[in-house]
Amino acid sequence: MVDPTSDLNEDVSEEEAPTCAVCGAALVQDPDHRVVTRVDDGQVETTHFCSDAHREEWAG
Repeated sequence: MVDPTSDLNEDVSEEEAPTCAVCGAALVQDPDHRVVTRVDDGQVETTHFCSDAHREEWAG
């Protein structure tokens, strides 16, 4: 289900879009986009990936 309150993939330019942590590709209109979210020292950190393969490569 798509979050109806989210503007992800709508009116997001390549300059403003998140980038893949492995290859650096801008994640605009990317249906395979994956995100890892974690809390580190009380701060929320997100890491974006353009595919499951890059997420797995990053995780080691």
